[in-house]
This record gives sequence, structure tokens and C-alpha cells, in this order.
Amino acid sequence: MSEGDKQAVDERGSGSAKVVHEVVRLEGDEELDRPLLSLLLSGFAAGVAISASILVEAFLQMHLPEAPWRELIVSFGYTVGFMIVILGNLQLFTETTVTAVLPMATHPTRRNLMRLLRLWTLVFLANLVGTFLVAVLMVKAVIIEPEQLAAALDISRAVLKHDFTTTLLLATPAGFLIASIAWILPNARGSEFWVILMITYVIALGGFSHVIAGSGEAWLVMLAGETDLKGAVGGFILPALIGNIIGGTGLFALVAHGQVRGEIKPGKD
Repeated sequence: MSEGDKQAVDERGSGSAKVVHEVVRLEGDEELDRPLLSLLLSGFAAGVAISASILVEAFLQMHLPEAPWRELIVSFGYTVGFMIVILGNLQLFTETTVTAVLPMATHPTRRNLMRLLRLWTLVFLANLVGTFLVAVLMVKAVIIEPEQLAAALDISRAVLKHDFTTTLLLATPAGFLIASIAWILPNARGSEFWVILMITYVIALGGFSHVIAGSGEAWLVMLAGETDLKGAVGGFILPALIGNIIGGTGLFALVAHGQVRGEIKPGKD
């Protein structure tokens, strides 16, 4: 990298694809080295925060009339949880599919592989615990009223209406889009809000499957007695997880790395 590129990386500034790659890689490297407790607490907080999406969607749906355009407004509620998580720098599993993979792609060592698997496992499980807790509080009507719960359930049933393959296919573009946020933000200084809003709104409007945001809906339907654990995990969480990894890691992260692979010199790690 040129001296100008290195300076832009140090300042976390905008620049070429090489600069963005290095900014994201450094962020991923920092995340891979975070202590276990920090990852668990941040991941748990992200799971709780992402649940704001279903809550806001339910609130909007309650106050809007039956109309063809209602979904256009309700889908904005989906973006709220992502705003809190991403702007709050909390650990969301799908966002780490690009940041945490680039150190591994740049320096493919056993140590980096183990660091990646450790991060993914801790963050994913902590995210699920967070969404499960909020689902329990919702179904017990601790944080919402019965009418709001009914609206949330009405929205949540959609995540279990597809078969395994369809959910996996719908999760692939969601993984790609969420991973793209991490790539775009280094060059989006001052426009982070609009980047997150636009991309997550597209996910909601397209009916794509995000494993963590959707897990809260799957837990809610399960706790309401409309499905069992196998239905929630096997019917949504597992296929959505696979699809998000394919889209975020298999498609976006590797392509993002591949476009600059010939221009960077791997160092020792």
C-alpha cells in the first residue's frame, strides 16, 4: 500500500478498495482479540437490541389501516433494531461475517481459523440468548400489552411459512446485504444512518431472512405454542444461519477480499 493509503487506514478515512479492505480487516482483527466476557455481553446486548425491530413493526401495524401500502411503512420498523446494534457497535453475528473473515482470508492460518470460530460461536449463541429473553418477556406480556403481542405474532408467523430450502435461499441475500454494510461504512462518514436504513429496509421489504432478527420472531411463535423447538430451530434458525453465512462470507467477504488480493501483501500472523 502507498503511504497515502496507509495514512487513510490509520485515520479510518475513505479511500480505495485496498484502504477499505484494510480498515475492515483491522476492525475484524480487533474483534477477534476481544475477551470472552466482552463478546458474550456485547452479543447478548445485540440480541436484546435487535428485538426492537419486531416491537416497532408491531406498533406500526397496530396503528395503520388495512391497505396495500401498509407493509411499506411497517417495514421501516425492521430497521430500528439494526440501527441500535450497528451504530452502538454491538456484536451482531451476520455483521461479523465480513469483518472477522478478512483477517482469515488475508492470513489463512490455523490460529486465525480458531479465532474466527471462537468469535462466531460466542456471538451467535449470545445473540440467540438475547432474542430469546425478549421473546419470553413479550409472550408473558411483561413489556407489551396483549394487543401488541397479537400484532407481533401476526408479523412473526411469516418466518415459519417457508420450507428449509426456501428460507436458506431467502437468507443468502440478507447475509450479503448485511455484510455490505461493514464494507460501505468506512466511506460513509456522516451518512451511516442512511446506509443502515436503506439496506435493512430492503431486507424487510424483500422478505429476506436474517437469522438473528428472525430468531426473535421464531422464539415468539414457539413460546406462544404455535410450533415446537424443532420447528423454530430446524424450520428457520438453521436454514437462515446457513444462508446468511453463504451470502455474507461465501459471496460478499470472499469477493471483497478477492478484488484486492493481488494488490496486497500478506504479512505474518
